[in-house]
Order: sequence, then C-alpha cells, then structure tokens
Amino acid sequence: MSEVTGAAGQAAGCAGERGIGLKSVAEDFAQKNPKTIEELLNFKREDRPTIYPTAEEAAELAQAATMLTGVDVPDSIRANMTLFLRLVRKVLKEYDPRLRDEFDHILHDSLVATRSETAGDDDQEGRDAFDDCVSTIDEMSLEDETLIVRALTAYFHLANICEENYRVHALRAREASVDTQSREDPVNEITVAYDKLVDECGRAKAHALLERLEFHPVFTAHPTEARRKATEGKIRRIADLLEQRPYLGPTERAENERRMLQEIEALLRTSPIAIKKPTPVQEADTVISIFDNTLFDTVPDVYRRFDDWELGDKAGTVPPVCPAFFHPGSWIGSDRDGNPNVTAKVSREVSEKYRVHVLEALRDRTAWVGRNLTLDARTTKPSKELMNLWSHQVEMSEALSASALRVSASELHRAAMIVISNRLDATIQRTADIMYQTAEDYIRDLKVVQSSLAKAGAVRTAYGPVQKVIWQAETFGFHLVEMEFRQHSLVHSRALADIREHGRWGENGELAPMTKEVLDTFRAIGSIQRRNGVKAARRYIISFTKSAQNVADVYELARLAFAHQEDVPVLDVIPLFEQVEDLENAVDTLNQMLELPDVQRRLSQTGRKMEVMLGYSDSSKDEGPTTATFVLHKAQAAIAKWANENDIDLTLMHGRGGAVGRGGGPANRAVLAQPKGSVNCRFKLTEQGEVIFARYGNKTLARRHIEEVAGATLMQSAPSTELINTESTNEYEDVSDALSKASRDRYLDLLNTDGFAEWFSTVTPLTEVGLMPIGSRPAKRGLGAKSLDDLRTIPWIFSWSQARINLAAWYGLGTACEKFNDLERLQSAYREWPLFSTFIDNIEMSLSKTDERIGKLYLSLGDRDDLSQKVLDEMRLTRKWVLAIVGDDWPLQHRRVLGPVIRMRLPYVNALSIAQVMSLARMRLRGEVLTADEKERLIYLILCTVSGVSAGLQNTG
Repeated sequence: MSEVTGAAGQAAGCAGERGIGLKSVAEDFAQKNPKTIEELLNFKREDRPTIYPTAEEAAELAQAATMLTGVDVPDSIRANMTLFLRLVRKVLKEYDPRLRDEFDHILHDSLVATRSETAGDDDQEGRDAFDDCVSTIDEMSLEDETLIVRALTAYFHLANICEENYRVHALRAREASVDTQSREDPVNEITVAYDKLVDECGRAKAHALLERLEFHPVFTAHPTEARRKATEGKIRRIADLLEQRPYLGPTERAENERRMLQEIEALLRTSPIAIKKPTPVQEADTVISIFDNTLFDTVPDVYRRFDDWELGDKAGTVPPVCPAFFHPGSWIGSDRDGNPNVTAKVSREVSEKYRVHVLEALRDRTAWVGRNLTLDARTTKPSKELMNLWSHQVEMSEALSASALRVSASELHRAAMIVISNRLDATIQRTADIMYQTAEDYIRDLKVVQSSLAKAGAVRTAYGPVQKVIWQAETFGFHLVEMEFRQHSLVHSRALADIREHGRWGENGELAPMTKEVLDTFRAIGSIQRRNGVKAARRYIISFTKSAQNVADVYELARLAFAHQEDVPVLDVIPLFEQVEDLENAVDTLNQMLELPDVQRRLSQTGRKMEVMLGYSDSSKDEGPTTATFVLHKAQAAIAKWANENDIDLTLMHGRGGAVGRGGGPANRAVLAQPKGSVNCRFKLTEQGEVIFARYGNKTLARRHIEEVAGATLMQSAPSTELINTESTNEYEDVSDALSKASRDRYLDLLNTDGFAEWFSTVTPLTEVGLMPIGSRPAKRGLGAKSLDDLRTIPWIFSWSQARINLAAWYGLGTACEKFNDLERLQSAYREWPLFSTFIDNIEMSLSKTDERIGKLYLSLGDRDDLSQKVLDEMRLTRKWVLAIVGDDWPLQHRRVLGPVIRMRLPYVNALSIAQVMSLARMRLRGEVLTADEKERLIYLILCTVSGVSAGLQNTG
C-alpha cells in the first residue's frame, strides 16, 4: 500500500475495554457494558439527552470534520477533503434536507466517539456518542440508511482522489528539486539502482544486468475490486477537475465546482453495486482500460526517463540504452482454476480482443508518426535499406504504395511509414497478402526507417518519435499482454484417467465435459499462438503442484489434444507451489522435473530458462501469515540455490495479493527483501483488483510504481544487497524458526476449534461478500468445496477486513512474540533484516485498519465467547508486540503522512462499519421474520456497506 493511499484504521489506545456491550464476549466486559446487540437494536436515541443541542452545530462540525480528528495531515489533503465533504453535503441536501441532517448527526457522533478513543475508560461522552451513532443508524428506514451509506461511499472515493492528488503533486515537487548536474536522482529509482551497480560492479557488469532486467506484472481477474466499473469514469473526471483547480480564476473555479457537483450527484445516485457479475470477456476491459489510460504512453516514458538521465544531452540523438523491460501478462480469460466461466471459447475471444486493441493502438500511433515525417529527400536522403523496403512494399501492394505516394511523393520515409500503418490495419483484418505475420516483422520495418533517418542526420526524429513506437511494439507486441493459463493439478489427472478409460477421441464411450474442455484449452492455446505469436500464450501454470507427474500430465494432455504433433503448441509448464508442505518439498519436485524429457527439451530451446511460481494465499490461509512468510522465504532461497547448482536461468513468479494476508504490501520493498539469487534481475508478480487501479490508474503514479519496482529489481542484484539479505537471514534464523512454530500452533488452534467455520461465516459478512458481483469467479473452488479448507483466500481475507479485525494478516504473531520473549532481539531483527522489517511493517499497516470496539460488535454475532476471546486476546497481544518492536505508540505513528491520513478516515469508516454490523445483526437475529422483499433490500444495504468500507480501507482481498 502506498505512503498515502488510505485505509481506515485504529487510533491510539484501542486495547482498552471501551465501547458498547456485547453478548458476553468476555465476562468482565459484559459486567461493565450490559447492553447486548439485541438491546442495541431496540435502543432509542430519545432514551437519553443528545450530545449536542442543535442540528446546526452538527452541520458546523461536519464541515470541519477533517480538523476534528486531531491529526496533522498535509494542508492540501485537509483542504480538498473539506471541499469534498462540503460538496457531498450540498448534493445530499438537494436530494433531501432531512438526510443531510441525519448525515451530519451520524458524522458528529462518530467523530466524537473516535476522537475520544484516546481518553481512556472514563470517557462517558465517547461511549454515549458511539451508542447514539448506533441508535441513529438503527432507527433509520432501510431506504434512508442506504442513501447515507451511498453518500459515505461516494465520499471515500473522493477522499481517495485527494490522496492521489497529493501524491502526484508531491512527486512533481520532488522532481522539480532534483539537481540535474548531480548523478543522484532520488526520484527515479532505476537510475539510483543502476549507478549503485556501476559503483559496485563496474559499468560492463551493470549494463549486462540492465539488459537482463524484466518487470512482469500479471493482471488477474481475482475479485478484490469492490468498486463498480460504472463509477471509475466519474472518479477520473472528478480527479481531473481537482487537478485543474489551483490554476483557475474565480469565474473558472465556480464552473469547476459546478461540474464537480454534477459528477458527485451522479456518483451518489449511481448504485455502487453492479446489476450482475462481469463475464470473463468483460473483465478483460480492466487491462484494456489501463493500457489506454496509462500504460501505452507511460511505459515508453519510463524508458525515456532513464535514457535522459544516463545519456544526458545525447538522449534522443543516439541509440537508446534502456531495454524494453516491462512485459505485462494476464490471467483474465485464461485462469480456469475453479472458474467454470472461463472456457476455451472465452480464451479465444479474450485473446482476439487484446490482439485487435493493441494493433489498433499501434496502427494509429504509426500513422501519426508517419504523417509527421515530412522530411524530404533533399534534406534527408533515404538509405539503401529504406529503398529496398519501399521496393518490397510496392511489390507487396501497388495500391497501398501508390496511395502513400500521392501524399508523400518526395518524402519516402513518410510514405514507408504510411504503408507500415496500412499493413497493421490489414493485420487486424487478417488480410493474408499484406498483413504482418509477427510483431518482430513490424519492428524490423520500423528499425529500417529509424536507421535511414539516423544515417541522413535526422537523429532526433529517428530516436524520438520512431523510437517510442519501437518501444511500444517491443513491450506490447501484437498480443498486448501475455496470456497465462492455469488449472488445478487434479483436473489434469482426472482428465487423463478419463481418456485412458474411454479413449483419446471417446471411442470407448463419451468423455466427461471437463475432459473435453481440458483438451480444447490446449487447442485454444495453439490457435492463439498461430494468430498472435508464441509469446501471446506459452505459459501453463499448475495449481497445487505436488510432484513432477503433475507437469508430465500437462505435456501429455497437450499432445493428446491434437491429431498432428506439429500442431501442438509451445508450452512452458510452470509448477505452482502454494501449500506449506509443497513449498518445503519444492526442490525435490524440481529435481524430478529435470528428468522429464519434455522439460529437458524445453530447457535446451530456451537457454535453460525456467519459471517457478510461489503462492502466498493458500500457504497463509492454511497455516497462518507468520509461518507462510518464513516458509516462502526459505523456499525461495532453496529454489535459487537449486537453480544455480543446475545451471537454470530462474524466474520466480510471486502469487501476491493486495492484502497483507496474501503477500501484499509495497512491491519494491518485497523485492529488496528476497534471498540472494531468487530475483535474478526479473520480478514477476500477480496484480489484481483494487491494486491494479491504485498502481496503474494514474499516469504519474504508474510511472513511479514501475520505476520503483524496476529499480528494486536491479538493486537486488547489487553485492551489498545480497550480502545484507544473506547475513541477516542466517543471523536471525532462530527468530524465524521460533516465531514460525509458535504462531502456527496458535493459528491452527483457532481454526481447528470445533465449529470455527460456522462461527466465521456468522461473525463476518462472508455470505454477503459471496453475493458481490465483482468477479466472474466463484468464492469456492469447483472441486467440491465443503469446508473452510476449500474456501478461497480472497473471501477469507475480504470478510475479516470488513469486520475490522483483519485476522488473516496477523493472527498468531502476538503469541509467538510473547513466547519468544526477547524484545531486544526482535528489535534488532527489525533494524537489520529486510524480510522481517517488511513483514512487521505490513502487519502494523494491517493493524492500523482494525478497530477493536467495532470488531467486538461483529464477534458478538456468533455467540461463541471462547472464540471471540481468543481473537481479541491475540489482537491485543499482537498490537502490543508490533508497536514495541517498531517503537510506535499507535500504528504507523512514524509514517509522516500515512499514519495521520488513516486516522483521519476513521470516523467515516466507523459509521459505515456500524451500519454494516447492525444490518448483519438484523439478518442474523431476525432473518426468519423478514419478508422476501425486506431481505432483498437488507442484503442490498449490506452490499453497499461492503463497497463503502472497501473504498474507505482501500483494501479487500
């Protein structure tokens, strides 16, 4: 999560016994707070005096809400959030003045209750305010409450814009202050890393490492983006309007505000819940959207910025130094593990959608560059190679060449580029005679034009606009993203058994539908490779890889899918190790893989390149976040050592999510904490859901993210970085072993408690999260999900996040630290061991999003005091140890911007959380007496709160 990307968190002192009473979560707590959640459902606000005398005072407080949290945030964030709060209130008043007053009332109570959290157990005002907020929400009609929830959700989208705006301007200010005469650029992490490599390794070695550099984000359709697609356009337009405000005069600013109100009104009136789940084909629009809005132009700008720094005045006049290192991938439309909606037909359709879109973009950009190549032959003489290219174009199509000459009779470079552009159009239409067969053929023609321009002295044109198109083609090819196919190992073994019983073509009986689909998947891969090139779809990932036999199964099935062996597609079969046992046995499995003829053949073809994928989600869900962190680190070190011993050019793929419980956190810090040899100048990870929009939705922030990760990927190969990681890992092996065992025992003790799965689904909105139309994939795997074991990690984490407990990120760590009981050594590990410091910082981030008082409300829904007490005890213990290790009094206190921003959001998120838990209480306690219509409207309200809390926390699964 970024330095100022928001998440509602807990203010200082949350470990005390404050808040409203629950259903005997703990005996002493029940004695202090006799109200049960059933009583709260019947509690009336008029039973006691209101905290403030008039609605006008509430309105005044609401207008200054960002001031009242008592935190020091940057002035621009405070001013913009106050602006948006005023506009939201205005829109709400125009809708219904009564609702605006209720909004103010709720916000006032939540502000007072949150601000008083630090006051201690004697703060009656804070407890009264919390009670009053609960009762106000509970007494509202479902319609009114839903509108208030939608208003708060809209406000969080606006708050996220404020923070994004601040980050963009902060980055620009930093860049403006850079001394161009110095070799140090604190903003561009790639240049910093490269200079460090030059200092430590020499320029030749540094350049060789740069040539190996690869950042490979793989965009997935994992359902973790709770924001509806229909809202994204409104959010972007509002962001643009906010960006314009500082440069406007009074009249223009008034118009700017009018347009903001127009968009905010539309945002408020647009349902945050989509009508239906997206199809896998529709999910591909996520990739296309960021390609259009940011990546197509931003990625070559990243390359150019490195060249500008490295080459100085020569940049743009000589061949580039920076390679095209950004290679995006995608699971969208090809990840069929547990998603019956992804079929071979869908994969073909998504691939075609990508192909056409990127070709249209390249065609239009090539045409634009061509139209501006008005350099005539007298000043810019065409080279012999360009004349040969032109002759080839004339022979290929007299019509295209003649058309080009009509507008470029004496401008052969321009004419050649126009024909190239027209050939791209023919490639879209699949016109066999004149289409490009591969992206490499297209790039080759571009380089002929570039070389001719350079030889004629037009170097700025050659290495300026023409080079940008070349970079774009090298990055995105004719495929836009490299599609990666994934399926569960059991599906393959069952398909083979079916084929052996019934015959390859079903000659001894009908093959099962799943078997037919498996075979058709390989045919789809072959079709995509023929149309878009081998790069477009050569990777096949095996979920739950247990042995080398799982890899052999895939190669065998690929052969069985085709009558002619020459039609079998090129495949890089990638084992995915995700459960702890499989991670610990990974090297044995890889040794067995090396003995497979198919693997040996592919290694010889690729220069012994091999990919291995590590899963963060299932290992964390199965045995706890602490154990998973250390097991994954050991597995990476062991696999890297194995690769070195076997002369394997290794790429490790990290199956990370946005949430801490799924390996989330800042990607650049994660790279720098990896074991020696495990990065190898290549970093590949999954990007999903809300993370995609947060990292790639804004051009400036996307550029920053790419540079950070690429810089860290280079820096990880520096001898000094490798030495720190190796020595600190060895030095603190006792810490990792002790924490791993104790935390695992504590975590499994909770999960193995009788009735835990049922309790979990009761005290969190698990069922309701499953109803969110935010992805085509089901919440459970399609192989007979019957228990918590089969539940996907996303809803597991998503549900705990919504309950403001975030158990999946930290449970077990507090007990492990208590048992280890050596604060000084833990603090030393935090200072000296990159892995441990990254892990603890991520846990602290997760704790900042928790709220014990609200968490107790959720836990009270389950009527299991024993389980509730375990969770609360562990939360307090983990919080105590993490803060002690870091040296903070409250979570993220040392983060100058992030900590205060999170605390500033707290009152708003708390109001949404209260609305959610009270609605869940109605559903859990009174569901049997609700009519079908009441249930439908109540579920819709709950889903709206899920969307709102997600926007406020900036985190789901």
